Amino acid sequence: MSRLSFGCGNGKGNGNGGLGLRVRWGFDHVPLYSVDMATFKDFAGVARAPFLLLPITLVAAGGAASLFDGHFSWSRTLLALVGLVALHMAVNILNEWSDMRTGIDLATERTPFSGGSGTLPQGGMSLSSALAFGLTCAALGLAVGVYLVSAVGWPLVPIMVIGAISVLVYTDVLARMGIGELAAGLGLGGLPVLGTALVQDATVGPAAWAAALPATFMTFNLLLLNEFPDEVADREGGRRNLVILFGRRTAALIYAAAALATPAVIVIAVVVGALPAVCLVAALPSLLLAKPLGWVAGDTGRPVPVPALGANVVWNLTTNTVLAITLVVAAVMS
Repeated sequence: MSRLSFGCGNGKGNGNGGLGLRVRWGFDHVPLYSVDMATFKDFAGVARAPFLLLPITLVAAGGAASLFDGHFSWSRTLLALVGLVALHMAVNILNEWSDMRTGIDLATERTPFSGGSGTLPQGGMSLSSALAFGLTCAALGLAVGVYLVSAVGWPLVPIMVIGAISVLVYTDVLARMGIGELAAGLGLGGLPVLGTALVQDATVGPAAWAAALPATFMTFNLLLLNEFPDEVADREGGRRNLVILFGRRTAALIYAAAALATPAVIVIAVVVGALPAVCLVAALPSLLLAKPLGWVAGDTGRPVPVPALGANVVWNLTTNTVLAITLVVAAVMS
């Protein structure tokens, strides 16, 4: 007889003493699917919950750009947000699963902004549970994408395909081919902005294109700077990112180039009329780059200071947010 069963425990098996949950599905005495779930904190840990602010700011930027360009739908924007957050969670969870499986998580030098959450090495969740959780999030994100394709049409398909590839093979394939940073910049940066604009009415206006390019540079840099503390563990685990391929100095210069390109793109977009003048304010958060660029200007052989890693994250989130706010202001005032 097929059955689905649930059970609660005290979480002692995961080492954190919190309330846990076991989900089993299968036939009597022959489980086909069994997942031991830990606490909400563990789920949030492997999903890297604090970093889920990024997809929210990307959808905000894409939605605001669409509003300024003259076409906006609350329902489709919210659907895009649900799908993107689910896919971002899937990337994070599957990355944690792969890093634990390959031993990278056991060797990495963890910081508040890099090196993973530490949930799996600390026994907070089993590998099978993490895999099931990641694939469930991926399925949810892809289901939302399929629905939006049915509503909008084929122009959304290329973004869906690239997004699916970024989610499912980023850690084990793309990050080992030297294109992980580019894949992240597109899949978790520019393409979500364009995708949010596209789901409104199957068109992408100038403001959306102008908002997508800085988002690409910033997510690219978000990953790149976080790779410096993980260099030794990534090398031992078979990763081939820019830090490993080109060395710390060259990778740091690539970071600086992308960082400086971000405010430059915003200014150019205003000059050519793709963005309204008020969006120049969105270039101001780039002042936060003083710390990471100060590190680039010095000895890049030394560790990246934690405040520089933090400034890199805040710069990314703040720029997207300010760009969204200024676009909404311009749309309302026009």
